[in-house]
Amino acid sequence: MRARPRLTPPTLLAVWAHPDDEAYLAAGLMAQFIDRGGRVVVVTATRGEAGTDDPARWPPARLAEERSRELRESLATLGIDDVHILGFPDGGCDRFDGTDIIGHHIRRARPDLIVTFGPDGLTGHTDHRAVSRWTTDARNAVRPQADLWYTTVTPEFHHEWGAVNDAARFFYPDQADTPRTPIDDLVHHVALSDALLDRKYAALAAHATQTATLIDRVGAATYREWWRTESFRRADITSAHLMFADLDAIAA
Repeated sequence: MRARPRLTPPTLLAVWAHPDDEAYLAAGLMAQFIDRGGRVVVVTATRGEAGTDDPARWPPARLAEERSRELRESLATLGIDDVHILGFPDGGCDRFDGTDIIGHHIRRARPDLIVTFGPDGLTGHTDHRAVSRWTTDARNAVRPQADLWYTTVTPEFHHEWGAVNDAARFFYPDQADTPRTPIDDLVHHVALSDALLDRKYAALAAHATQTATLIDRVGAATYREWWRTESFRRADITSAHLMFADLDAIAA
């Protein structure tokens, strides 16, 4: 017997803490998903109003408005327009429980795949850790059949980019559980093609309040290579396999 065709496109739900998290960690994955006929929904917990070293130029209300605009512009470069900003306070997510609102978006989107931070928060940021907890709990309660992937990095990433990571203060220096996931333990590990990296770079550059100074500091070529590779580990081994395609097979 022939399998019934899907009536709806496969859906990826990406849940992050701040505008620009999605571009750094999953722009390539999301673009690949769109290119192969999938649907991508992005949920961002905060408007990023605390993300500046120059609060005189960027008071919270002004920065929140600008970063919200940057987020939509960045996602538009990847062909994504289904984006939701929840409005939790930047730097204060750990004081709240966003599980129910994430659950609402899971019910609405009915994703096959959910991507977010792992419990370590990748960088150690408390907002990242909170979003990981909310998303994991919501997925387990609402749609446990959805595959759940946590963003991570490999030991090789730390070895190659340690100096740049330190200069950018990417990882919290006192973080005891900074991820170093071996490649063999990853569900998805891709070095993006030049064409796909061009699109990722455009998505990152759209977050100019966050990326322009850093790009100038390290140089565009270095910055591009820094984020060429995207890595994810599966949250558990009981979740269903992604009902789409083996994305590793389209990494070229």
